[in-house]
Formats: sequence, structure tokens, C-alpha cells
Amino acid sequence: MRILLAEDDPLLGDGLRAGLRQQGFLVDWVRDGQAAERELRSGVYSAAVLDLGLPLCDGMDVLAQVRRAGTATPVLVLTARDAVTDRIRGLDAWADDYVVKPVDLQELGARLRALVRRAHGQPQEKLVAGDVALDPAGRSVTLAGEPVTLSAREFDLLQALMLNAGRVLSREQLEQHLYSWGQEVESNAVEVYVHHLRRKLRPELIVTVRGVGYMLPRDA
Repeated sequence: MRILLAEDDPLLGDGLRAGLRQQGFLVDWVRDGQAAERELRSGVYSAAVLDLGLPLCDGMDVLAQVRRAGTATPVLVLTARDAVTDRIRGLDAWADDYVVKPVDLQELGARLRALVRRAHGQPQEKLVAGDVALDPAGRSVTLAGEPVTLSAREFDLLQALMLNAGRVLSREQLEQHLYSWGQEVESNAVEVYVHHLRRKLRPELIVTVRGVGYMLPRDA
């Protein structure tokens, strides 16, 4: 799951990035409001963690601008502004969650996973497709109740397909779920990981839509 982190404090940003990475998130970190707005508008992120006190453009202005532009990426505001009026203003500006610093990293991860689930209309913590169940928090997968060992990228690919069940995702879209900044995109990586998932789970679980991409059917 690829997350945008917008935080100008170098020590806090480094700690947040490290803590989220330990929970399996792919994290791209920007340090000013203009970069945050640009990246949010790209639409490649599952969610964003947005500080309000950013240089160049205040986080509240960033949020307002990307929402006016139609960007629906779930945004968790993480800020030192703890007044009730600030919280109300942030939520009314279309923040999906508002958390006051300091924050427990495990709680932050849980809140991000909940935001992504809600954004995809998934009310349950675990994602289920027939006899395949995926636990985002535990980063585990079972087939008919039996554990299945997946690599980190196999897990991320399966999670992206399950969150978007019934929707065709292109190779480029899936690559955006698998790689963050600075990571080399391996040739034919998506095809390789799809092949591994079919072998480890069920061959018919993932459908190839020729010339378009891949899909996990809603009734898989």
C-alpha cells in the first residue's frame, strides 16, 4: 500500500517513514506544501498523511486545493494544532481523519488501513475473495483457512486487486502499488507476481483482460 507522507520536520518525518515501512507501507516523503499538492494530484497513493504546518503552502490550503480539483485520496491530517476549532476546520475541509501529534505508530497504521478500506467500500478488516482471505494488519493470507506464504510484493499486488475487486487495473497502476520512489521497476514484474499468485492460490482467481490489465472478479 503506497502512502504519501507530507512532513517538514526531518526527525519526525524519518521516524514516521521508518515506522510505516515496518508495517508494510510503501512511503514517499515530501517536505513542503507545494510538493504535497503536486503528489496528491497524481492520484497514485492509497492514502496520505498530511502535516498542516508545511512551508511554501499550508497543509489546510493543500487539502482544500486538491479536493476542489476532485482528488479523492483519503487524507489523514497529523498536526500539533489541537484546538477544537482546528479539528472542526480540518474535517470540514474534507480531511478523512484528524490526529494530534504525538501519535502511536501502530495506531497511525491502523487508521490508514481503515481509511483505505472505507474508500474502497470494504467494511471488514479482512479482505475476502471466496476461500482467500487477506489480513492487511497482519500482512497474512490464507487459502481455505490454511496460511499461504507470499513475498511482500505478491501481498501488495493481491491487496490492490482485492481492494479493487471487479475493476480492471492496468500494469502501470499495479506497478504504482508495488514501487515507491527510488525503487527500480523490474521488467515484467507484474506478470511474474500474477503468475506466482495464481500458482500459490487459485489459477482462476486473477483474470487477465487482454490489452488492459488484470482483475479480481467480485464473485471470485
